[in-house]
Amino acid sequence: MLTILGCFLSGISAIFSLIPFLYIWLIVRDIFEVLPHLSEATNLAYYGWMTVVFAFVSILIYFAALMCTHLAAFRVARNMRSQALHHIVKLPLGYFSGQGSGKLRRIIDESSGQTESFLAHQLPDLTGAYVAPVAMIAMLFTFDWRLGLISLAPMLIGFLFMARMAGSSMAAKMAEYQSALENMNNEAVEYVRGIPVVKTFQQSVFSFKNFHDAIMRYKKWVVEYTISLRLPMTCFTVCINAIFAFLIPAGILLIASAVDYKAFLLDFIFYVLFTPYCTVMMTRILFSSENSMLARDATARVMNILQEQPLKEPANPVSPKDSSVTFDNVTFTYKNAKQPALKSVSFHLSQGSTYALVGPSGGGKTTVASLIPRFWDVDEGMIMVGGVDVRHIATEELMSHISFVFQDTHLFKKSLLENIRAAKPNASRQEVMKAAKAAQCEDIIAKMPKGLDTVVGTKGVYLSGGEAQRIALARAILKDAPIIVLDEATAFADPENEHQIQLAFKELTKGKTVLMIAHRLSTVRNADCIIVIKDGVIKEQGSHDELLAMSGLYSKMWMDYRSSVTWKVGKEVALNA
Repeated sequence: MLTILGCFLSGISAIFSLIPFLYIWLIVRDIFEVLPHLSEATNLAYYGWMTVVFAFVSILIYFAALMCTHLAAFRVARNMRSQALHHIVKLPLGYFSGQGSGKLRRIIDESSGQTESFLAHQLPDLTGAYVAPVAMIAMLFTFDWRLGLISLAPMLIGFLFMARMAGSSMAAKMAEYQSALENMNNEAVEYVRGIPVVKTFQQSVFSFKNFHDAIMRYKKWVVEYTISLRLPMTCFTVCINAIFAFLIPAGILLIASAVDYKAFLLDFIFYVLFTPYCTVMMTRILFSSENSMLARDATARVMNILQEQPLKEPANPVSPKDSSVTFDNVTFTYKNAKQPALKSVSFHLSQGSTYALVGPSGGGKTTVASLIPRFWDVDEGMIMVGGVDVRHIATEELMSHISFVFQDTHLFKKSLLENIRAAKPNASRQEVMKAAKAAQCEDIIAKMPKGLDTVVGTKGVYLSGGEAQRIALARAILKDAPIIVLDEATAFADPENEHQIQLAFKELTKGKTVLMIAHRLSTVRNADCIIVIKDGVIKEQGSHDELLAMSGLYSKMWMDYRSSVTWKVGKEVALNA
């Protein structure tokens, strides 16, 4: 309602803004009529004051319009952000793996901001810009239809060029522009967040590549977009600013045949005074139309998030009976993928046992691990925790049964205490410290200026990849879930940190059901069962010795691993010699 009222007031303001031109023309008319006896022009002061009054009233009405639209815009932007944030917390965790945090932040924050700006400023301006031309055209034909038609001609030509810049094809270009910005913003956020790990492993040049590529793609798009608009924008600008080039020659020709040259000259002066305002109106329409396309695209992006469907919660949730995990003929395909990531996968993890998942990169190991806590729902088959289909377990209860230690650990910009306590918000300081000790984090805490209360990521306080992984393990230990999923938990660790992490594993996995994903086969050889997966299909499973006896894929992987270790040792000896 406030938006409608604001637009209505903006239209009234646009009409009132034209009236001062009439009074200015009346001033010029009275002066012409009494020249050279200016003292006889008795209405000049009245016309002057009326010019000021109508200009001031127009400003006041426009201010009232902006007050209405701003209040409405603030509410709309708040509701958009609130609904989007409330909605995304209901989405499956798998959704976020396909959406960068920088992209989501830009959609929720900046798209809402663009919508707010459009509703608060551009929409009332657009209303005024469309109302004013109607009154403007009426005024152009009021005094002299010939001069009005001549003044209107370049504006109509300019309008054709403007339509080319604001059509459906340009709306698609605006969507591409927003996507390019999102991608660049996403890569920037990911790059900045990864700087501590990047610095630790001296990968600055390589890690910057994705960010640099995003910038170059944006640059290429912007240059092409700008070049495509160069000709129509130039023609539009020339046309709307060239009214005088049409008006002056026409005025010279018409005044020669005018019956009353003095009256014609007065009308001509009106057009000279009024047509620059027409140029302003045309420019306002152009930029308001552009902002309208941006706002529509921004709203569509937020709506795309709101249209994402959360996983269905069970109507009658069932609690797991134990901590076993079963995959029963599971097939799963990622969104927009051509081939399934998993094909008819079946295996059983007994309660309290340790299982390892190995295989070539891209074989489906992380997909298996991600399906257990229901990052996505399977296409076919069933995943059971404690003998219950995960789709029949309440999400909160399912997550309380599983601790997931990711390969890429994220620490909040908070104290170490709060980072560990994230797994159990009501944990006491003593419980947090006990979990930190179990995760071999004592040396990390000891070197921090404020111990557990040291804020990570500020004042030069950063952790290496291995140290961050130990903090993540402390979280998992504090959570004390019966099922542990370890996804390449030693990937970023140096030898010293890896030893500490292995000690933490022993504490974390006591009496738990453990699924461990690893490329280093030495870390999984003692697992109760090793599952070998390739191309989304389980090839082999059994103990280390059983798999070696099969002389299959695992045996080959083990021989390759042993060869690589021997090669590394031999190379070190040669270098030292």
